[in-house]
Amino acid sequence: MNHLIARSVMRRAVAGASPLCYAAAALRTPMLSPAPGVQGEGLSAALQRMMSSAAEPTSSPPPSAAKAAKSSELPPEKGGALVSSYWGISRPKITREDGTEWPWNCFMVSEIVPILQPWETYAADVSIDLHKHHVPKTFIDKLAFRTVKLLRIPTDFFFKRQYGCRAMMLETVAAVPGMVGGMLLHLRSLRKFQQSGGWIKALLEEAENERMHLMTMVELVKPKWYERLLVLTVQVVFFNGFFVIYLLSPKMAHRVVGYLEEEAVHSYTEYLKDIDSGAIENIAAPAIAIDYWRLPKTATLKDVITVIRADEAHHRDVNHFASDIHYQGKELREAPAPVGYH
Repeated sequence: MNHLIARSVMRRAVAGASPLCYAAAALRTPMLSPAPGVQGEGLSAALQRMMSSAAEPTSSPPPSAAKAAKSSELPPEKGGALVSSYWGISRPKITREDGTEWPWNCFMVSEIVPILQPWETYAADVSIDLHKHHVPKTFIDKLAFRTVKLLRIPTDFFFKRQYGCRAMMLETVAAVPGMVGGMLLHLRSLRKFQQSGGWIKALLEEAENERMHLMTMVELVKPKWYERLLVLTVQVVFFNGFFVIYLLSPKMAHRVVGYLEEEAVHSYTEYLKDIDSGAIENIAAPAIAIDYWRLPKTATLKDVITVIRADEAHHRDVNHFASDIHYQGKELREAPAPVGYH
């Protein structure tokens, strides 16, 4: 019976009534009598003991349980927040070759797989032919070529020979097509229950590589507020425009990207010319670039621009190749994807 009274008091407390008043009213009820287990104490004392917020003393847990509970939390991260390892997810301890701690979370060194994944660190192949050009012959090729040349006019007018700012703007645009193409191919694969031939991964690798170019350029060029506003505007317009183009004509979409990358190779070549002439100071390479491209610690801005230009040349080849596949009347999944092609 005491348990019933305790439950009623707690219900009244939750409903907003005063539990003490309800308990007093319950104690005045003559039909209630003490339970056999509490004959030696008054009912009010029993109620007080049952409603007490203090926890009853319990036996201390075994040392093994205490140790397990303590190990379920990681050391405090920056800011003093504790991260629970209940889900079994934790950041592995990674070090550079010289034993120093790996500072980046946006890309990792693969210590298990001997071949480094393209979205992780790698040594760029700078021996690629920088002078390749796809001569536009069909209507779609010519339209794609003219579109890219048209887009270059406001860029030349706004940035002129400020190649740092120009490169930053270029990378915000160049990182979009791979993500859009990979996303649409992913959805197509789900709809048709077909493999992608590795092209989803290849295009997402391209998008991630371009994003890392941007992260590097931001370290070199601190964008002003109006440049950030321009980036926001261009991204909104270009993403939606390219999305529609890829839906209507993937062959044109990849050809547009191929010509965009040709322009990127040209812009970075001019960037290197200004560094060689002394118009732009050849400063030390930022730390993120040294780790991402596995450059020597003495690397300079010229080394960074050289490897970025090589990446753009590889993206040029991949997208012209993808467009050629469509021109042959085939789907991308019918040709092997150049995964890890840098």
